[in-house]
Amino acid sequence: MSLLREEIVEELVKICGADAVVTDTEVLQESSYDRFRKYEGYNKVFTNPLPAAVVFVQDKKQVSEVLRFANANGINVVPRTGHSATEGGLETIVENSIVLDGSQMKKIINIDTYNMQATCECGVVLEDLENQVRELGYTTGHSPQSKPLAQMGGLVATRSIGQFSTMYGGIEDMLAGVEAVFPDGTITNIKAVPRRAAGPDIRHVVLGNEGALCFITEVTVKLYKYFPEYHVCQGYTLDDMITGIRIMRDVMTEGYKPSVARLYDAEDGKEHFSHFAPGKCVILFVTEGPEKVSKANAEGIREIVSKYSECTEVDHKLIETWFANLNWDAARIEEERKEVLETKNVCCTTEISANWSAVEEIYRICKERVVNEIPDITVFGAHASHCYSNGINLYFVYWYNVVDCAPEDEIKKYHLPIKKIICEETIKAGGSMCHHHGVGKHRVHWIDKEHGSALYIVKKLKAAFDPNGVMNIGTILPYKK
Repeated sequence: MSLLREEIVEELVKICGADAVVTDTEVLQESSYDRFRKYEGYNKVFTNPLPAAVVFVQDKKQVSEVLRFANANGINVVPRTGHSATEGGLETIVENSIVLDGSQMKKIINIDTYNMQATCECGVVLEDLENQVRELGYTTGHSPQSKPLAQMGGLVATRSIGQFSTMYGGIEDMLAGVEAVFPDGTITNIKAVPRRAAGPDIRHVVLGNEGALCFITEVTVKLYKYFPEYHVCQGYTLDDMITGIRIMRDVMTEGYKPSVARLYDAEDGKEHFSHFAPGKCVILFVTEGPEKVSKANAEGIREIVSKYSECTEVDHKLIETWFANLNWDAARIEEERKEVLETKNVCCTTEISANWSAVEEIYRICKERVVNEIPDITVFGAHASHCYSNGINLYFVYWYNVVDCAPEDEIKKYHLPIKKIICEETIKAGGSMCHHHGVGKHRVHWIDKEHGSALYIVKKLKAAFDPNGVMNIGTILPYKK
């Protein structure tokens, strides 16, 4: 027999103390969704079942005890740290869930500049860690736009990537070691070493699990020397997105290593570059590292771009100024909230990845279908922000007016139909429906097509590590009542 809400709360208080267990209605409402339902949230409409409590754990022992209790009693647990997720991964979709919050576990345990790695608890804000290591002349190399908000456990759990990925890679390339707690209460620690061939890379059981397998408590990431004085920014305007994609391919396949490589089509660029590139696509690069390395990369990239006559270079200071103001913080979210409530014009995104041979068609057909099939679209554009030798990421950005629609119906009328087009067309072309925001609960509808025969592996992992199905129900794999 399932426990009542009051019984769940009572047991959580025994484990963590009364101050750590929050049952205030407003907190529970805010904890029932994430930024996928931001229009609902901004309008104070909450359609998901409210959790029984939000539990602010202080250490791995408490995490272990809470998970053991939940596992024994069949209670859904939604792990979180920074609460900046965008794909519904933090939604509480069943009654009396426990939101297990690690944001109070914010100790930077060790910054080891000899072995070039830093270890911290899951609730450390990335920007705080980055600021501390930069004072010592180092960087994590990780810089998502959520850097002022995102915390280390969530970044690993969602397989995050940052704006300097072309040089440093994604979080999977930076993660040296990780500690995690599984539903039966088992605490595991994967040691931080340069590389191992001791069987499968078990870091990847934890990486990207989105709270559906375990709760991440501690993270060790690599460090790199930081040379801000040798950053070189360059930007160009051009007329055509497809030409820009081909320039990106040239840069990557010729072996150059910019830290930032970005391409915006004219629609997406309106928000960023209209003051100096109205109606134009914009391609930009940043190189960094030791002086000789950074300059050599910058010169090689400039030589490639110069072969395309339609590209016109812009003042590098324009790119530097834009890039310095790109990150999101609480103040910008509040600005967005006020604007959305006033205008009923909502901005959402879907990011995908694909090989070079597929990405041009994905861009073309998604743009064509969304504009023609979805009502009230005001902007539909895209940018490429992460590049590889064998392909590229596309980050679709779309704005729509919410017309004749209650807040609780917005995602059904607009957001999900747009995501459906993008996910299905991407998978059909052989790409991946999610590049770095994760599956959450709103891309899970296409998880079988995303993985194909390899879905067997995902299901076996879930069955092995969460046999009672208590970890973040409906995330990565669909919820079947």
